[in-house]
Amino acid sequence: MAVSDDEAFIDVDKVEKVFDVRRRAGFLRRELRRVRAVDSLSFRVARGEMVGYIGPNGAGKSTTIKMLTGILTPSGGRLRVAGIDPSRERTRLAHRIGVVFGQRTTLWWDLPLIDSYRLMHRMYRIPDARYRENLDRLVHLLDLGALLDVPVRQLSLGQRMRGDVVAALLHDPEVLYLDEPTIGLDVISKARVREFLREVNAERGTTVLLTTHDLQDIERLCSRVMVIDRGRLMYDGPLAGLHEVGESERTLVVDLERELPPIEAEPARVVRVEGPRQWLAFPAGESAAALVARIAARYPLVDLSVREPDIESVIARMLHAPGDAAGLPQDRSEGVGS
Repeated sequence: MAVSDDEAFIDVDKVEKVFDVRRRAGFLRRELRRVRAVDSLSFRVARGEMVGYIGPNGAGKSTTIKMLTGILTPSGGRLRVAGIDPSRERTRLAHRIGVVFGQRTTLWWDLPLIDSYRLMHRMYRIPDARYRENLDRLVHLLDLGALLDVPVRQLSLGQRMRGDVVAALLHDPEVLYLDEPTIGLDVISKARVREFLREVNAERGTTVLLTTHDLQDIERLCSRVMVIDRGRLMYDGPLAGLHEVGESERTLVVDLERELPPIEAEPARVVRVEGPRQWLAFPAGESAAALVARIAARYPLVDLSVREPDIESVIARMLHAPGDAAGLPQDRSEGVGS
C-alpha cells in the first residue's frame, strides 16, 4: 500500500539484519554461518495507521520490531521512526513509542503493579496531572483496579498482558508496537483489549503496528496487512486482497428441507454433505448474495450461513505455493569460514 515520503511516520528502506552464528562442523572445527533474518525489507506506515504485520515463526517479525525500537541495529539499509534513527537516538525515540512484547514483560516482577506505573511516571517524566488522568482511564478500560496492589509475579498471564498494555500507553506514545498482545487472554479480555486499541487509535491517532498469531486480532483491528516470510515482504495491501492473492474460499452452509443430491451452483462446489445439510466452497471474491439467490430459486431452503475463510490458511497457501511466491531460497544462511 503506497505511502508517500511526506506521509511516512515509519519508513523502512531496504533494511537488512544478518546474525553471525557459529556451528560445529567437525570434531575440532566450527563454521561461521551468516543468517539473514531480514532481507532488503521496505515499507512505509503513515501516522495514525493501524497495520497488521504477520507471517510464520522465524519470518523476521520480532527482529523488525526490535530494529524499529533501537534494540537491534540494522546490518544495512535505512530506517526512520518519526524522523529519528532508532539505533542512534534510542533514548530520544523511547519517549515517543510504546512496546508490548507478549513473551516478555516490561513490569517489575516482585513489585506491586502500581509501583511499576509509578516508576514509569518518573522514568518518562510524565506530568502529574497527565499521569493520573491516563492511569485512571487505562486501568478502568482494562479492568485492573483490583490488581494494582498485587505483585506482578502473582498475576496470571492475561492479567499481566493487560498490565503491560497500560504501561506502554502511560506516556501517550505516538506509535505503539504490539508483539502478540492478546496471548493468554480469555475471549472477554481479548474483546476488551481490541476495543480499547480501536479507541486509542481513533481518539489519539496512535500509529499501531500489530504482530500476532491470533489472526482475529488482524481482522478486528486492521484494514491493512503486511505478510513477511524469510525476511522479505510478500504482501502489503488490504485484508480483502490477501484472500485474492491466497486464492481463498468462503463456505456456504445450506440446510435444505430434505436430503437431496449435491447442489449444483457454479462457481461453488459441494465439499461435504450430512443429511439435508450441505457445505459449498466458493471463491472469496464472489458475491454470496448472488450465489444464495441462485440456490434459493432451485432448492427448498430452510436456513443458511456464510463462513469467512481462515486467514492463517490463506497465508500458508500463499507462502507455500509451487515455485514460491517471491522465488526466495529455502536456506538464507551461508558458510563464511571456520
